[in-house]
Amino acid sequence: MIFPTQYSMLSTEALKSYLEEAYGLNNLGCKLLIHNVSDTYLLAGVDDKYIFKLYRDSHRKLDEIKAEVELLNILKENGAKISYPVTDLKGGQIQSFNAAEGIRNGVLFSFAEGKPTHDYYDSRLQTIGREMAHIHNITADIELQNPRKVYDVRTTLIQPLEYIKSEFTELPEEYAWLQSTTEKVVEKIRHFDLSKFSYGYCHYDFLPHNFHFDEHDNITFFDFDFAGKGLLANDMMTFYVHFFFQVMLKKQSQEEADKNFQTFISAYRQVRAVSEEELAAIPYLGFAFWVFFLEFYQLHFEDWSNTFYNLRFKKERMGWIRNWVEWYCRF
Repeated sequence: MIFPTQYSMLSTEALKSYLEEAYGLNNLGCKLLIHNVSDTYLLAGVDDKYIFKLYRDSHRKLDEIKAEVELLNILKENGAKISYPVTDLKGGQIQSFNAAEGIRNGVLFSFAEGKPTHDYYDSRLQTIGREMAHIHNITADIELQNPRKVYDVRTTLIQPLEYIKSEFTELPEEYAWLQSTTEKVVEKIRHFDLSKFSYGYCHYDFLPHNFHFDEHDNITFFDFDFAGKGLLANDMMTFYVHFFFQVMLKKQSQEEADKNFQTFISAYRQVRAVSEEELAAIPYLGFAFWVFFLEFYQLHFEDWSNTFYNLRFKKERMGWIRNWVEWYCRF
């Protein structure tokens, strides 16, 4: 009898053999890159590279994985510059493994050439803007057959705030501030005419670690793990989080950050319209983003965040959230 298990690690040698047979590949090495929310492996040979992502069932159910694969196939078919699912010799794109804790599912992805960077000169910002808008032109007009998470006031603010309450007993003043600020943000969001906002499938994590530029400044987006239905302004918001960090770490002035963000927005508008009201909502959607991730850290504490999600982390993160609100939100 196998003792009950909640998060196993598959053998890289066995995985390499399985994937080579399933996809008709040869002479590839297999290396574990990341073991946290899910497992990410690099399969690399002399000429070929792939990324294999192995999900945890407690994080992504099979229907959600099917939806991600469906979304990426649609994006690829419409010319979006993304890392896409690779089809195996039997015509499938999802692999299933009978692991110690039960069935785990995984997907082999094309390799995103290049590397992440924080060096955003104008042409790169313009590329990000145009290509994000192109993705939104696609995702605003589709309905996936399988379910993905919905990002709204309930799922990013009200529900997370209640869920994290038990973990803030040592920080009662901080939790009270989160409560009062959440009330203000919810009211602010509800005052926007959301019926005029663009809606569709957003990436919800458009930060620099999720896209690469190669040596010719070609871009590839990847890691659509958080993709779900919501306001498309959420993707502009998550990219703006990058500039928030740049200012907070004193790598840019606020003026420089805003100028760079405007360059990105101007390029986005060459491909897709975005209203001033949608841009005005970014600070409040950003607060929701921070609260959503506090819930995410707690939800996955046993399998991932236990190494860092402690009192010190919460105090630091609350400092960031307070900065965000003080700098950008107007009540």
